[in-house]
Amino acid sequence: MQRMKQLMSAAAMVALLAAPAAAQVSDDVVKLGVMNDQSGLYADITGPGSVVAARMAVEDFGGKVLGKPIEVVFADHQNKPDIGVNVARQWIDTQQVDAMVDVPTSSVALAVQEVTRQKNRVFLMSGPASSDLTGKACSETGIHWTYDTYALANGTGKALVKQGGDTWFFLTSDYAFGHALERDTAKFVTDGGGKVLGVVRHPLNTADFSSFLLQAQASKAKVIGLANAGGDTINSIKQAAEFGVVAGGQRLAGLLVFINDVHALGLKTAQGLVVTSAFYWDLNDDTRAFAKRFMEKHKGMVPSMIQAGVYGEVMHYLKAVQAAGTDEAKAVAKKMKELPINDFMTKNGSIRQDGRVIRNMYLLQVKKPEESKAKYDYYKVLATIPGNEAFRPMAEGGCPLVKG
Repeated sequence: MQRMKQLMSAAAMVALLAAPAAAQVSDDVVKLGVMNDQSGLYADITGPGSVVAARMAVEDFGGKVLGKPIEVVFADHQNKPDIGVNVARQWIDTQQVDAMVDVPTSSVALAVQEVTRQKNRVFLMSGPASSDLTGKACSETGIHWTYDTYALANGTGKALVKQGGDTWFFLTSDYAFGHALERDTAKFVTDGGGKVLGVVRHPLNTADFSSFLLQAQASKAKVIGLANAGGDTINSIKQAAEFGVVAGGQRLAGLLVFINDVHALGLKTAQGLVVTSAFYWDLNDDTRAFAKRFMEKHKGMVPSMIQAGVYGEVMHYLKAVQAAGTDEAKAVAKKMKELPINDFMTKNGSIRQDGRVIRNMYLLQVKKPEESKAKYDYYKVLATIPGNEAFRPMAEGGCPLVKG
């Protein structure tokens, strides 16, 4: 009998040692905070649609992780870094938010990244573009999910130089995103043997581009690079048409153009634009299925690559929480980097040490009106850019976390 007790005790000890540590969820809830532009020039490409995408991911995951409920809250940062920082601090200090989600507008994202670094929270970035977020400003808990200025420049900028666009003039949104996109594109232009003839910078969310476009026309550059986004891109392209920029022989390069922008412009105005994107709803059966579900939940609006990315980053985060057995930020970020990414948007993706997600990017061209067969049938695929070619080599980014 004594021998039997000893064996049972030993077996119990082995089982205890083999069992995973008890799940640790702070405050008995996993809370996600979607922060973006809910009503301004980026609202269509992020805004309420990103909240819909985050909630779709939570629903598809089952609504709970490690047996605890998952909540989604959201706020409008109004594209202002001070508001973004205040929201982030309030969410963490009073609402126990575990992860920040989306956060377009690079100046806001760079500021929020500092808050999440200091307060040990995961930062899931779909909307912001600046490659500095995984460069000099990288964070152990920051994951840059969808795209960045380097990949955009590497796609559109390089392609247009190869097509003979060897002189450029930049029309740049005057904040962190525009500066990074201009910088990264200019490098591809000059590395390809081209020249940058000039730059003019405009305020965020400006209505009148006439003086800027006149300077671009006067430069005689073959390509006018639009280092802006959202409503600013739409307005600059519309006004360029009114000024006869393309008719006069110059080419517009929309360095960050979303399908929502093409829809607002119409194919007659947008036709021929070459764009770089991480997602297009009509790529395959998986992307079409996601888009159909999203549109049913979001007033028939097609998902942007940012909104698609929000779904992907939230789903991957929840998988990592489940696998790590905790919502502690560093443990979850580490697990996110260990797990492969496979969803409707990203196949065999990975997350590097600097927080950069590596996935295929797509070089697309806007169709002519007569080529489009249905609503949102706007793009033809020119090329697939493999992830290991699309994004900046990790050793070149200057991220302090990168060893060797």
